[in-house]
Amino acid sequence: MSAAVSVRRIAATVLAAGAVVSAVALPASAHDNDRHRHPRVEISAVQADSPGWDTRTNRSLNAEWVELTNNSRREVSLDGWTLRDEDGHRYRFDGVRLAGRATVRIHTGVGRDTRTDLYQDRRNYVWDNRSDTATLRDDRGRTVDTESWGRGHHHRR
Repeated sequence: MSAAVSVRRIAATVLAAGAVVSAVALPASAHDNDRHRHPRVEISAVQADSPGWDTRTNRSLNAEWVELTNNSRREVSLDGWTLRDEDGHRYRFDGVRLAGRATVRIHTGVGRDTRTDLYQDRRNYVWDNRSDTATLRDDRGRTVDTESWGRGHHHRR
């Protein structure tokens, strides 16, 4: 066997081994990047129009709500996050932690905060029945999710 043939065989073996290592390492590195992404919290439901007449009773105010769901397995700190409507009404989360795969409902009226229900402690409605946008922002002011409804609002951003 000539030296040139041996060199070609060694080069081919090295290239093949490099391809195998790359194929195995690529999915592992892609998975590592997933761990460093922020957990996915989204606006999962909105009830902007509380059932019945808008009487501004606490019961009616608390029937107006927005739900947030943490779709990741990891707990997320919502401390400093905000939920806002188009008119600028803002609710700021203070010391709230949302467990993995959990949902929390943010009511407009007055109540006692629990793990599954938070209260804005307002005496007036926030969400417009006909058309509005709920915007969720993280503690750095970055938009995490929006949910729009009504005229001119037929999409999710």
